[in-house]
Amino acid sequence: MSTKHIAYSILELVLVPEGQALQQTYKDSLLLAQEADRLGYKRFWLAEHHNSVSIGSSATTTLMGYIAGGTNTIRVGSGGIMLPNHSPLVVAEQFGTLGTLYPHRIDMGLGRAPGTDMPTAKAIRSDFMESAHSFPQEIEKIERYFSVENRHSAIRATMAEGVDVPMYILGSSTESAHLASKKGLPYAFAGHFATAHLEEAFAIYRREFQPSEVLEKPYTMSGVNIIVADTDEEAERISTSFIRLFLGIFTGRKDYLKKPSEMSPELKEMAQHPTVQQMLKNSFIGSKSTVKRQVKQFIAETNIDELIVASNIYDSEDRIKSYRMLAEIMEEINGEG
Repeated sequence: MSTKHIAYSILELVLVPEGQALQQTYKDSLLLAQEADRLGYKRFWLAEHHNSVSIGSSATTTLMGYIAGGTNTIRVGSGGIMLPNHSPLVVAEQFGTLGTLYPHRIDMGLGRAPGTDMPTAKAIRSDFMESAHSFPQEIEKIERYFSVENRHSAIRATMAEGVDVPMYILGSSTESAHLASKKGLPYAFAGHFATAHLEEAFAIYRREFQPSEVLEKPYTMSGVNIIVADTDEEAERISTSFIRLFLGIFTGRKDYLKKPSEMSPELKEMAQHPTVQQMLKNSFIGSKSTVKRQVKQFIAETNIDELIVASNIYDSEDRIKSYRMLAEIMEEINGEG
């Protein structure tokens, strides 16, 4: 196993528990970010999703400002901005503003997927497909807006010029691996659901990586789902909310995050479906010792540089406790190196 220090971060979807007001969900996200700041997490990234009752992270940059303003040192970023939904100029203006307000704390993760269904994607931007196909060119536009040299251009994002906002390429297939390696940028893979392509995507990225001004060698991040509790049985009970959410997405019946329940034979059987099992492959659920063993194995198999963790837990206190225990696990793993 590698002896390098593995960074650990949070991927926040702002999941809305059933029966809870959205405003409270936002407050719970901030409470989590504040605790993560104290616990040594490196980043707090917010996703971009649309047209889903269970996910509150639609206005990603607005929430980034809310989180950054309520924390001290943790990096705050997008995991990610779905670039085909947006104008590169507006993205540069928004992130340039955030980077000016919160110096050296803002990350820009950019993805190519819509973060929603196709009818909604077209409602967001009528030329979505055209924009998706020109993803590399759209990224270059943003890079240009952030460059000091762009001050001589006719079109400027003045608040972005020369501002330190690192760019990350996000991916859930192998396609973005080629782009991230060609541009010499860090690569974050959606390993928390796109499990089948993770190994190949990282292999492509590392094999084709070209050093850049930003990065001398490859930097890999992977999403994982983690739920830690005092016992394996308690973690399994808490995880029923997550499994029901996943099954809802899988079957097209999206709903709010449900209260946990005992793991029924029916739910266990549904979770054992091969397709569901594949999607849940990088989901580590259990006590500290159980999750530590699973995480160590995942790190050894992938040789990643950073874990970015989603914990889809109904109760805010249970969620904070899970992240607190995970921080202890990561400190132990890094200490063993």
